[in-house]
Amino acid sequence: MLLATLVSLAAAQPVRVAIAGLAHGHVAGFLHNARGRSEIGLVALYDPDPALLAKYAKPAGLASDMLFTDLGKMLDTVKPEAVATFTSTYDHPMVVEACAQRHIPVMMEKPLAVSVAAARRIQQAANRTRTPVIVNYETTWYRNHAAVWKMFHPQGAAGAIRKMVAMDGHQGPKEIHVQPEFFAWLSDPVKNGAGALFDFGCYGANLMTWLMDNQRPLKVTAIAQTEKPQIYARVDDEASVLLEYPKAQGIIQASWDWPFNRKDLEVYGERGYAIATTGGNDLRVRLPGDRAEQVRGAADLPALPADAHDSISYLAAVARGKVKPSGLSGLENNMIVVEILEAARESARTSRTIVLQ
Repeated sequence: MLLATLVSLAAAQPVRVAIAGLAHGHVAGFLHNARGRSEIGLVALYDPDPALLAKYAKPAGLASDMLFTDLGKMLDTVKPEAVATFTSTYDHPMVVEACAQRHIPVMMEKPLAVSVAAARRIQQAANRTRTPVIVNYETTWYRNHAAVWKMFHPQGAAGAIRKMVAMDGHQGPKEIHVQPEFFAWLSDPVKNGAGALFDFGCYGANLMTWLMDNQRPLKVTAIAQTEKPQIYARVDDEASVLLEYPKAQGIIQASWDWPFNRKDLEVYGERGYAIATTGGNDLRVRLPGDRAEQVRGAADLPALPADAHDSISYLAAVARGKVKPSGLSGLENNMIVVEILEAARESARTSRTIVLQ
């Protein structure tokens, strides 16, 4: 009885979360959303740059002795139950390997890695130590995407998927005034992997891989351009990718040149279609028997499960062993995403279609 009580009390305590890296601008949103959340408690920050630590210490509500410029020292001193990563994409393997060595679940911002080789480092570390790894996308938590999945899978109302179109982009990192440290690596082809192709192309690759039940495409064809070389001298700011499956096509549009932010997904099947719009709360569908397109708003879309409502609830659930990373957040999906992105980068570079082996 005493043991059961102690276990219950421990489970009721907030998950102790440390943040590894502060160069990714999404850390500001994570800190804002973490305030007042009962599932987690922030216990430490790591970044090699003392200036970034000082910048985020107050929003995190942490004293100076909880700020670290050495990742291993932070993990060993604080012993967090989970780590949220906000480094450049290039540094993801380093963080995962350090966390896996200590069996600490880790979540990172999309995409998983800048190359297949880097993704394999992450996969090997996670598998070797059985450490959960989560890849966070804003679009994972869109309720309309969950509704699209049901239309094409358990319900099968729209039939087999024939074409998918993902449109993800905004005006550009510089144009929307991202933090200087964020812009510095987003515009670096080594640390980001590419430009808009990796930054926004990953959304479509992630969703299409999920909708296709982790089926790898047969071929990848891409074009990438730099429309604003005065800003993005070393990376693309406009990219289009075509994925060929045995009985379907995927079209990924990624941009840092659009007049407004978009994260829209269109899925066309044998008997119907679904169009999920930015923000996750609106869905347009047409199915057999419909005389016109039907519009479903927020009130018509089921809520996501409590443990998968957003990245914070999901990280807490994974850290406590309630769920295992899977689907849009899981390694199986995201290994394929990186394979697609790497092939797209090579296709754009060589003007050739890349056949996936």
